[in-house]
Amino acid sequence: MRIWLTLAVVISLLGLLAWISDSIRPQSERTIYTARCTDGAWAENRCSGKLIAGDRYRFRVLKAHREVLFWTIGESAEPSGKFINCVIEDSGNWRCPAGASISFTITNAMANGEPARDTSGSGRAYNRIAKWRWFLLSMGLPGGH
Repeated sequence: MRIWLTLAVVISLLGLLAWISDSIRPQSERTIYTARCTDGAWAENRCSGKLIAGDRYRFRVLKAHREVLFWTIGESAEPSGKFINCVIEDSGNWRCPAGASISFTITNAMANGEPARDTSGSGRAYNRIAKWRWFLLSMGLPGGH
């Protein structure tokens, strides 16, 4: 009995670790977690004030349609949108023409699962953080600077 209980705890902890590190997610989706700086300012990716959980930007890739849907989860609740005529390899590697809807999100491209910074100046500014850090901040726990 003790062996089975230990095994269940180990498997549960491994599953939690995989989920919190964002290794487990829907196959065609990516979520970018962000932080905001209150009572201070950003200087080289460091917040001089209090760091709080920011919006989450979710992207769903529809490879067969050459489309990427996006929406924001959080306080700003920007309108959802869609990029069309995209070049898509998989959910972590795609590029779309910017268009007018770029102003509602942070990127129109992903490379190796990382959002590409928008060089046109039309996308929203953001400060990306790890999923586990975002959850600490969202619970009001310290998450660094």
